[in-house]
Amino acid sequence: MAEARLRISEIFHSIQGESSRVGLPTVFVRLTGCPLRCVWCDTEYAFSGGEMQSLDEVLAQVAAFKCNTVCVTGGEPLAQKACIDLLRALCDAGYSVSLETSGALDIGEVDPRVARIMDIKAPDSGEAEKNRWENIPLLNGHDEVKFVLASEADYAWASDVVKRERLADRCAVLFSPVQGQLSPAMLAEWVVRDQLPVRFQLQLHKVLWGSERAR
Repeated sequence: MAEARLRISEIFHSIQGESSRVGLPTVFVRLTGCPLRCVWCDTEYAFSGGEMQSLDEVLAQVAAFKCNTVCVTGGEPLAQKACIDLLRALCDAGYSVSLETSGALDIGEVDPRVARIMDIKAPDSGEAEKNRWENIPLLNGHDEVKFVLASEADYAWASDVVKRERLADRCAVLFSPVQGQLSPAMLAEWVVRDQLPVRFQLQLHKVLWGSERAR
């Protein structure tokens, strides 16, 4: 069988800016390519380019940072079939592994040791029709669902999804505002007012390094 190879946009060591792992020093493995085009995307540079690497090459670069927490992200990492092999190999090597995925592709084959951080795209993203609702029954307490919201209409839509799908009974649910489009204070007020069982969250990496950096 041919060795698994992946197109890698970048591998770097930074601070996790989102999810319940926010603030943790983390090695990010960013895979190239994404079938979605969210209007507020901050990683368009990962849509193309990158460098083909073997699984062993990726693992060696990750190991060099001497950090136990690893996040596989994109782009959309699951768009590359070998992502499943990478996630398994990272878990086998003893890392604490999370996957950041758009929610548009099947998460069912992801190693159960991986924390799946899955987006559900709200209407203002421009990609709400790509949500793969079949993923929701696959979620468990090890996973998280993230909504990135750009308007009050997005918030109302996301609130309905949380209630309809009983998402908080499955896993942690995160609400974040799109920087520069929705006031963080306003979103926080809505969450408190409506007593939603969600975690309000800012993108810490943008607080630290500004809107032009996605890490």
